[in-house]
Amino acid sequence: MNKIFKKVLVVLGGTSGEREVSLQSGKACFRALKKKKYHVSKFDPKFKNFNLIDKRKIDVIFNALHGKEGEDGVAQSYFEYLNIPYTHSGVVSSYNAMDKIISKKIFLKEKILTPKYFTFEKKEIKESFFKHLIKKNRIKFPLVVKPTNEGSSLGVNIIKNIKQLKKTSKLLFKKYNYLICEQYIGGQEIQAAVIQNKSLGAIELIPKRSFYDYKAKYTTSAKTLHIMPARLKKSKYNEVLKIALKAHKALNCKGVTRTDFKFYKNKFYLLEINTQPGMTNLSLVPEIANFKKINFENLVEKILLDASTNR
Repeated sequence: MNKIFKKVLVVLGGTSGEREVSLQSGKACFRALKKKKYHVSKFDPKFKNFNLIDKRKIDVIFNALHGKEGEDGVAQSYFEYLNIPYTHSGVVSSYNAMDKIISKKIFLKEKILTPKYFTFEKKEIKESFFKHLIKKNRIKFPLVVKPTNEGSSLGVNIIKNIKQLKKTSKLLFKKYNYLICEQYIGGQEIQAAVIQNKSLGAIELIPKRSFYDYKAKYTTSAKTLHIMPARLKKSKYNEVLKIALKAHKALNCKGVTRTDFKFYKNKFYLLEINTQPGMTNLSLVPEIANFKKINFENLVEKILLDASTNR
């Protein structure tokens, strides 16, 4: 066991729409670290302010938060302020990855293929305006409309016509300030994992639902089929791993990330990158790691031992 990190604080829960998933991830990681003989405690920022973390009693933070304030740079800012080593990505990379507009711009700059898109605000909900943007950006139906800074596919909708786009946007604007609309890409659903600047593997998903949404990700009743390794030619499998690693490095991510792709007409389209991938019994990174002979406890410890400040 690492001699520096003995007392671990697992931060979990929080107040985002992904709270329940974070609780599942955090508890699973807590149990894994217990098995590895670390002194582990839990901290839920829903009930206590980050300032109440007693840095004298812990050596390291294992960040198991998901969603807003957990993977958008907010929690990471507190960890840096407290000067406590923590896992996963740092302040800026977390913020950039969570913001779908910023991350898309970075991907395009790095010549990483991503679906065509446009963004809009509440005041711009007009059919004529939508028609203009769709034509200008050379996008065709079906489209995907979603919040610019949400995770776990929360708020994601597949849109088939202008009227549906207008109606769905109105509903989403009750909760979100900005939306992104992008070309829907068919084909295979591929997810690739990177850990500590090395590609880990890629898994294929076949959702029974219309797409890999929140229920498909986190409920057994959704019956999403997981195929590991992804059914790709060896050259294409290696290609998607390289793209995932390139995206990870382009955003200066740390620790572990999971990148979502669609493979369509022999091309990989990067949808988004997740800096706080789930660690539940249905989560993909543990499944990919297990295929590579890394069991769950060793995976959690591997993530932990990478912790630092100034990430």
